[in-house]
Amino acid sequence: MNLAIYACHPSLSKGRKFQEEESLIRNAFQRDRDRIIHSSSFRRLQYKTQVFVNHEGDMFRSRLTHSLEVSQIARGIARTLHCHEDLAEAIALAHDLGHTPFGHAGQDALNECMKDFGGFEHNLQSLRVVDVLEKKYANFNGLNLTFEVREGILKHCSKKNAQKLGDLGKRFIMNRRPSIEAQIVNLADEIAYLHHDLDDGFRSEILTFEKMMELPLFEKFFKAISNSHQLLSSEQKLHETLRLMMNSIISDLCHESFKNIKKFNPQSVEDVRGHKNIVCFSDEMGARFMEIKQFSRINLYEHPRIQEMSFQAKNIIKSLFAYFHESFNQIPDNFKTLKDQSRERAIADYVAGMTDRFANNLYKSINKN
Repeated sequence: MNLAIYACHPSLSKGRKFQEEESLIRNAFQRDRDRIIHSSSFRRLQYKTQVFVNHEGDMFRSRLTHSLEVSQIARGIARTLHCHEDLAEAIALAHDLGHTPFGHAGQDALNECMKDFGGFEHNLQSLRVVDVLEKKYANFNGLNLTFEVREGILKHCSKKNAQKLGDLGKRFIMNRRPSIEAQIVNLADEIAYLHHDLDDGFRSEILTFEKMMELPLFEKFFKAISNSHQLLSSEQKLHETLRLMMNSIISDLCHESFKNIKKFNPQSVEDVRGHKNIVCFSDEMGARFMEIKQFSRINLYEHPRIQEMSFQAKNIIKSLFAYFHESFNQIPDNFKTLKDQSRERAIADYVAGMTDRFANNLYKSINKN
């Protein structure tokens, strides 16, 4: 692996909370990746909503397929920028472990339920999953991941919460940046979901070619594909257009990031943390990217069909929270035994870990009685 001087190196890691013997056949970041993949929280992502709930159709993305797509994009960018691919992959695979059932609607509902008890935010919950909630090892709770993977998982954090996280929270208090690998995953996440949400939106028949032609970047590549490959099916035209869009966005990101690396000349990971974000788009591509974000929000996420699903999802989450608040004895024992944990946080941990299907069936069962 041709690592640059500004990349993270497992032998220089800030380490793990609990000391362990190093593996003879895997570096520390590979080991973290493997622990994430074999965790129960990762498996549950298969049945957690991205935009369309699980029963809407088998072809729509789930949190699991989204995480795999983020991982693929992040590895490619990391390789191009001479950064550590295994670290980028581990962060990408873990970044959504704390997501609730029913996507952002579920998160918003659980945050409302927890507003008087510290709130709920999926980045912090993802960190909580890998630090505390996974219970597979004899000597510690959590997965005992390296500092660098945990740093990358925590994309956002309020200063109030950051003060409780020790070294991990210092960058939010001091306004510093994470590693380049973490910066790569942050944008790979957005690149992945914006493209696959357009794809899923078309599959659902909420979005049409005519509507997506309002996006200059989509229009540019769709017209080029339509002119050069007139006999392609609609699905092929969409995939080719989205592929070319994604390639142009990723190429721009790599080109602009290399410019920043040359400009700032970071000589270590700590140098990276002291600069503004090195991994970014050009101004022109950044504008195109924001257009896609705004388009998806207005035409997909705020569509009546999606809003109806969101309304139902919020009702399920709030009902489950209220039920377990009144019937706390129904919470599994392994969610009640954490040190300094409130009753409400135990409920949030349990509900957040549910799949869409489990939450929906449990809701129906409770309300049938």
